[in-house]
Amino acid sequence: MNLPNKLTISRILLSPIFMVLILVDNLYSRYFAILVFIFAALTDLYDGYLARKTGVITGFGKFMDPLADKILTSTAFVSFVALGYVKAWMILTIIVREFLITGLRTLAAYKGIVIMPTLLAQWKTASQMVIIFIILLYTNLDMTLVSLGHNPGLFNRQLVLKAFDGMVFISMVLTVGTGVDYLVKNTSLLKGVLR
Repeated sequence: MNLPNKLTISRILLSPIFMVLILVDNLYSRYFAILVFIFAALTDLYDGYLARKTGVITGFGKFMDPLADKILTSTAFVSFVALGYVKAWMILTIIVREFLITGLRTLAAYKGIVIMPTLLAQWKTASQMVIIFIILLYTNLDMTLVSLGHNPGLFNRQLVLKAFDGMVFISMVLTVGTGVDYLVKNTSLLKGVLR
């Protein structure tokens, strides 16, 4: 269990902590939630950098790193649905794609085949992380302004929610697109795995 893999595991463990913090309707809890998310996102960047720099790229890391990303982003998106910030059907589409591809990669790994994430899939994950950070920033800014006595309607909530829907929709299309790309590029491989 090298350091990059420990960072990957820490990202999985931080996901439920983040969820509890974001769902508590308290300004300080939301501050801690954004800090936990930033730390978890930074572990994603750092564990990949460390693994490449030290040459300790393992089968465990290749499989668990993308899975940890999916758990973190899915946890955040489900939390946003619960808070009424994003539409459930878009998040459900993203999560189904994420875990369908993860299931296929798991099956392939069981048979000794490692399917690496594509560059497009890495961009997809980055887009999800950015969207989550923007929504977190909004929730923190909004709650902070309200706590300081500013008008809670300082932001037009309907416009903000439409903007969130637009961003999540683009990410959903990218997510589904990368899923189709995985299936097309690995069709022959997956046929062998599913036999």
